[in-house]
Amino acid sequence: MQKVIIIGAGPAGLTAGIELLKQSGDIEVVILEETQEIGGISRTVKHHGNRMDIGGHRFFSKDDEVMRWWDELMPRQGKPSYDDKVLGRKVPLKKGGPDPEKEDRVMLTRNRVSRIYYKKKFFDYPVKMNLQTIRNMGFLTTMAAGFSYLRSVLIKKKEDSLENFYINRFGKKLYSMFFEGYTEKLWGRHPKEIDASWGAQRVKGLSIVAIIKDVFFKMFPGKKNSKKVETSLIEEFYYPKYGPGQLWETAADRFAEMGGRLLKGCLVTNVKTREGKAYAVVFERDGSKEELSGDYILSSMPLKDLITGMNDVPKQIQKYAAGLPYRDFVTVGLLLDKLNLKNETKLKTLGNIVPDCWIYVQDTGVKLGRIQIFNNWSPYMVAKPEDTVWIGLEYFCTEGDKYWKLSEEKWAKLGAKELIKMGVIDSADKVKDYHKETVKKAYPAYFDTYDHIDEIIKYLDGFQNLYCIGRNGQHRYNNMDHSMATAFEAVRNIINGVSDKRNVWNVNTEQEYHEEKA
Repeated sequence: MQKVIIIGAGPAGLTAGIELLKQSGDIEVVILEETQEIGGISRTVKHHGNRMDIGGHRFFSKDDEVMRWWDELMPRQGKPSYDDKVLGRKVPLKKGGPDPEKEDRVMLTRNRVSRIYYKKKFFDYPVKMNLQTIRNMGFLTTMAAGFSYLRSVLIKKKEDSLENFYINRFGKKLYSMFFEGYTEKLWGRHPKEIDASWGAQRVKGLSIVAIIKDVFFKMFPGKKNSKKVETSLIEEFYYPKYGPGQLWETAADRFAEMGGRLLKGCLVTNVKTREGKAYAVVFERDGSKEELSGDYILSSMPLKDLITGMNDVPKQIQKYAAGLPYRDFVTVGLLLDKLNLKNETKLKTLGNIVPDCWIYVQDTGVKLGRIQIFNNWSPYMVAKPEDTVWIGLEYFCTEGDKYWKLSEEKWAKLGAKELIKMGVIDSADKVKDYHKETVKKAYPAYFDTYDHIDEIIKYLDGFQNLYCIGRNGQHRYNNMDHSMATAFEAVRNIINGVSDKRNVWNVNTEQEYHEEKA
């Protein structure tokens, strides 16, 4: 019987584990997870009856295999959810699907609303040149943005940086308003220092032209759109009743039922190699070191840490791996009575709060990057969804810096202070409860030694039984469905005895985005 060792119990690791057991009756699979949690950055944290995501995760993909996988684990709702019923809101229902008021293992259908909050005004995300945007910006700024865009159409900059990537698509004026400051908040680097490939992955095909086309086809629904809907313009998504962590906890249970072993609290420190193969992993558990041998090793641990823990790595590859950058992440949950933001949309919400799942904070006067409103992701994420608003404040920082070291209480005070400055709340007294979560290496970054990623990949591919999967495993800004797709491809290779790993690395590198759907 062959043994497969999987490092990490996030979306990639759990998907790989289940697929290996499903597709082969003669295989032993062990997943080693560093923490006591399931789901990686797709986990959901419980706090005093409320739940918070570590970064929001919408469940939608153009990959039918991913969609079927989710639906099998967590079927789509067949009856209205609590807020659907209270508000008389109609949503697509699956015939014979579970009732979210009676069953927990259910996927809800939710409205996709994300907007930009800039200078105390809401803008569509992504920016749309509609009447509301013109009102918000004013005539002169709108004209400046228009001429700036026309210039970008006529004079293209060389796309050797993220700055030029954005300017080519939106013009310098809109770039400076909506991309420059936010990107610097996110990465701690100016966009001119960041590789353009990050933008290519996150806004594939998205431009003012794409936005105008989207508006046109909504105005004239009889017209056939020959293009696919752009990722950022999708208006509905699925979401587990109790957040993404619920789905991955369900996946972990399924993995165990199928005979897989999931060991928590196991920090992998070394991957041992010889003669072109990885043959064992060393991990720390309860203060002692243990070694586990395997025929295949699938790693979703950070690429940097993987190579640091390998033996006989050439010095140049060690140097490139050591220089791979990451951005760390803090989410601060605040429980409030209400927000000072008016719902001026046509969408009904409990308590008539703004309908946004995410609010992107473009103002550079605050450190805050995004606000999640958990009530809108799912009413079941909040203990009292009609009486309170449970939000998550997302901050980007670097492990060990002054922000990373702030206490939970200081984070809550900083969050309240910035919300007051933005006009989102009027007093710190509105904060009824708070909670903080920190995440190391949440965002693999595209600068520093990232230019040498192909050389790192070539070296790793020299080990025929070692597969790098998932977001950190590939040092690629993958969404959840991309991470799952890397697992599908790796499992196919193992089952079919395929040695070429290009299919695994090529996930999320094509020009079309994985959330586009015809």
